[in-house]
Amino acid sequence: MYYTEWQALETKFYVACTEEGLSFVTNDWDELNEYADHLIRDDLKLAPFINHFEAYAKDQAFKLDQITMDLQGTDFQKKVWQELVNIPYGETRYYAQIAEAIGKPTATRAVASAIGKNPLLIVIPCHRVIGKNGKLTGFRSGLPLKERLLQHEKIQI
Repeated sequence: MYYTEWQALETKFYVACTEEGLSFVTNDWDELNEYADHLIRDDLKLAPFINHFEAYAKDQAFKLDQITMDLQGTDFQKKVWQELVNIPYGETRYYAQIAEAIGKPTATRAVASAIGKNPLLIVIPCHRVIGKNGKLTGFRSGLPLKERLLQHEKIQI
């Protein structure tokens, strides 16, 4: 697996890909090490992906049709992640709304678990999912980063 670093929004991110596409984004080096057996730094190979992150930092939504992804997860997780991609830039959804949207209205906890396993931080916008009470809830990269991402997208919580 290849990786590079990207600094923005007061955070250092680690962006990783395989030969098949973008596969992991995190702000936690240890988490990346747990995800990948063998890491090779290759800034050039990751440059096309970093261009998309730079556009995001300049207030542009990801053009997901231009990003090749290598997602590893269960069918259920991938279904949840695909629904997250449908959340427009600058908007939020509740966990229950995601569960309903995938046809599993009673699976809110399973949806929350799948969201927590999202391998592509920012790209698959799990940060746009909030509690039904309008409060920030769980985020594997920490609530301060979730809040910064929402503020970056001009979402008021």
